[in-house]
Amino acid sequence: MAQQAYMTETADGGSGPERPGSRLRRLAHRLFTGWRGDPRVWRRGAVLTALALLLALVMLVHAHIPNAVGNLGSLTETFLPWLGLAIPVLLVLGVVRKSAIVLIAVLLPAIVWLNLFGGLLTDKAGSGGDLTVATHNVNAGNPDPAATATDVAASGADVLALEELPASAVPVYEKALAPTYRHHAVVGTVGLWSKYPMTDVRAVDIKLGWKRAMRATVATPEGPVAVYVAHLPSVRVKMQAGFTARQRDKSADALGEAIADEPLRRVVLLGDLNGTMNDRSLNAVTSQLRSTQGAAGSGFGFSWPASFPMARIDQIMVRGAEPESSWTLPRTNSDHLPVAARVKLDTGS
Repeated sequence: MAQQAYMTETADGGSGPERPGSRLRRLAHRLFTGWRGDPRVWRRGAVLTALALLLALVMLVHAHIPNAVGNLGSLTETFLPWLGLAIPVLLVLGVVRKSAIVLIAVLLPAIVWLNLFGGLLTDKAGSGGDLTVATHNVNAGNPDPAATATDVAASGADVLALEELPASAVPVYEKALAPTYRHHAVVGTVGLWSKYPMTDVRAVDIKLGWKRAMRATVATPEGPVAVYVAHLPSVRVKMQAGFTARQRDKSADALGEAIADEPLRRVVLLGDLNGTMNDRSLNAVTSQLRSTQGAAGSGFGFSWPASFPMARIDQIMVRGAEPESSWTLPRTNSDHLPVAARVKLDTGS
């Protein structure tokens, strides 16, 4: 008797187990039956249509959303890719409501989203390059810094930047990374480890009052490269204050000025910028450099939070070098994922 509950008539009058395909066909038949000849398909779904048009408008004019109130513009830009999740939801609701106008309206945000982010869906990674770099916010409260250091060193990076280094843990990182990197320097809470000699190491003033950025000249086999390491101030989302990022924005401007004044033609920036490439508040930096993930990565390369990455706030950017590949590394004991890239140093004039 129990088996009969799962039996259905077949085309030849017999019975047999109901197939999943049959259920899908019946569901599709119910959803799409009655569309033809029903004039209401062009009148239903006014609210859903308005939401679809609003979604497209937000993505289309995100750069003009003001930051005056709670840095709303920057908050929107930080999580802009995630707005695309609303598109399939609206599509399904339009089918359920049997609204043709909703299905047409949903095309608009879909086109806008693909125009903004469609290029990130393809794998642009190449196999070339002559310098591998990596960066990782190791988390000041990291319970096992030695293991984290070993993990990121296994990436094969020639140059490795670490951020959020507590003074008490620096000796642990130095000891763990010494077998791989002969040269290193720590300035404040950021550090740089390199397989190649480093000179002209100095702090970069990002208007914080303490040291969270540095610069060094790395003598690669292809010539000198200016490598910057930066950890911009954190941002917060508060109920009354909104997206508080004033200090981050001030530091980004200062970092941008330092990079603009850099005399070396080839520049690599590694660090936790606490902002995405879409965030207009980082324009002082992003307008001068190319993102390796955007140019040669696969997917969005989200790096934070490590448990469920939602944004890429850990950045590798270059000038005078050609990104060949860019990727995220496996999770460590930090709340950020490490990120790495391989670049071809431009030896032209």
